[in-house]
Amino acid sequence: MNRRFFLISAAALPLAACATAPATTSRPLALAPNSTLIVVRHADRTGEDLSALGRRRAQALVQALEGMPLDAIYSPTIQRNVDTAAPLSQARGLPIERQIQENPVPGLVRDGAGRTVIWVGNKGNIATIWEKLALTGPAPLEYGDLFIVQSDASGAVTIDRRFVDAE
Repeated sequence: MNRRFFLISAAALPLAACATAPATTSRPLALAPNSTLIVVRHADRTGEDLSALGRRRAQALVQALEGMPLDAIYSPTIQRNVDTAAPLSQARGLPIERQIQENPVPGLVRDGAGRTVIWVGNKGNIATIWEKLALTGPAPLEYGDLFIVQSDASGAVTIDRRFVDAE
């Protein structure tokens, strides 16, 4: 009888351990307090390159951010993104720093802590930023959308939705 109880207990132990293992939950990433993440989609394009309207919109981005401090400019290596960021880079004397395009959020959160940075992205990675940071409202997916995500000293987030007019 004791032997049978021991065998049943020994067989049930691994199953019980699996059943009671804590579930892992992934929490959304968050901007560090006193951080600002500016998010803009690359400017209008024709094929893979910026169109004439896109080049004007890239220039207009400089004026749209006039007076706002900026510590870094981030972009994937896609040429239309780099071309959109180039006038801002030249005007501010800041290099365009490359981040991975699939999920730039960890790098942006880490490198942007306590700073003001801009991400010149694409629909897919901007949607990922919105999802991973659990931001409310629609993401800035249209040409000209310029959203300023700010985290105050307590970590509370506000989003200022603007538009870069190239007309």
